[in-house]
Amino acid sequence: MVYYPEDPLTKSKPNGIWSGVFFDLDGTLADTVELILKCFRFATKKHFGQSLPDADVVATLGIPLPVQMRGFARSEEEAELMRQTYIAYQDIVHDEMVRSFPGASSVLGALRRRGTKIAVVTSKRTGIAKRTLECCGLWKAVDLVVCANQVQRPKPHPESVNLALSKLGLEPDGVVFVGDSPFDIQAGKGAGTRTAAALWGPFNPEELLAEGPDFVLDALRDVLEINP
Repeated sequence: MVYYPEDPLTKSKPNGIWSGVFFDLDGTLADTVELILKCFRFATKKHFGQSLPDADVVATLGIPLPVQMRGFARSEEEAELMRQTYIAYQDIVHDEMVRSFPGASSVLGALRRRGTKIAVVTSKRTGIAKRTLECCGLWKAVDLVVCANQVQRPKPHPESVNLALSKLGLEPDGVVFVGDSPFDIQAGKGAGTRTAAALWGPFNPEELLAEGPDFVLDALRDVLEINP
C-alpha cells in the first residue's frame, strides 16, 4: 500500500512516469541488516569484550562504515582496527547471508521498461556494493551506482544524490529517492528530489515520517504505484 503523507485520503495516483528512481541499497533493495548486525557483533565483541546492543547499531545504518565506527570507538586508531575486523569477517559471511527483498528484480525490470533510469545511491564502498548487487542478481538491472568513496560528503549530505542526477542527466523534480533510513530521506530532500520511505527496513516508521517523505511504502512493489 502507498501512503501519501500530504493527503492520507488520496485514492487516485498522479499521472506521469518518473525520469529516475534512486534506491538506497542496504535495507531497501538488499536484505542485509542481519549481515551488518552480525559483523558489528563480531567486531565490537573482539575490541570491546562484548557486543553492542543491536538497537545502537541500527540507529547508525545508512551512513558510511568508518563514520559508524568512529561513533563507537574510543579513538581513531581503534575505529580503524574495528573497521578492518568488520570487513574481514564480512568477507567470510557476506555471500551466504545477502539476498534481495522480494520483488526487487521484477520492480527494477518494470521501471526500465517504462524508460525510467535507475540508480543505487549507497553508503557502501564500490567493491562491496557491486558484490552485494551481484549476489542479489541486480547488478545489471541498474544504470548507475554511486558509492560513499565517490564523494567527499556521503549521506545524509545530498552530494551523492546530486552526483547521480548529474551523471544520468536528470532534473531532481522528476526523480524519487527510495530509502529505509532517515539519512536517505534527508539526502533526497537536500538534492531536491521527491522521497519515499521504505517501511520494510529496520527503522521505526515514526522516525521516517518525522523526516517528511513524500510517499510511504509498505513493500518494494509499491514503488510502481507512485508517480510524479
